[in-house]
This record gives sequence, C-alpha cells and structure tokens, in this order.
Amino acid sequence: MVRTQIQLTDVQAQALKELAAAEGKSMAGLVRDGVDSLLRARGAVDREAVKARSIAAIGRFKSAVRDLGSKHDDHLSDAFGA
Repeated sequence: MVRTQIQLTDVQAQALKELAAAEGKSMAGLVRDGVDSLLRARGAVDREAVKARSIAAIGRFKSAVRDLGSKHDDHLSDAFGA
C-alpha cells in the first residue's frame, strides 16, 4: 500500500470517524472502500482481476497451431499485421 495524506472538512472527518466506529472499520479502510467504489463507477480497470482472469485462461483452449507456444509473437504479428 501507498501512504497518502488527504484533507477533509471538519464535517467529513467527523462523519467518517462515526461511520468507522459504527462499522468497526478504520477510517482509512472506509476511504479505500470509497475510492474503489468511485473507480468502479467511472469504469476503471481492475488490473489484478484482469491479470487473474488471463492467467486462469491459460491452457483452457485448443489450437491446431503446433508452435503457438514458442512462436506466439510471430502468430500475433501475422494476425494483426504488425
């Protein structure tokens, strides 16, 4: 995690403190939850989730191309015209 400082209004800080106490969470945890919600709402990509799905897909599909593993860059270049 990266340590970050933010400035809140007195009202925001008090409301966050009360909410944290009521939910048994830290103020920082609630701020992280809020940032996650904002990023999801704005369509930000969860890179770790994409990475996990990509890794899970490895080996799940069959191909008639025998040298795909060793020459994947060449095949991609041919497919996308690079």
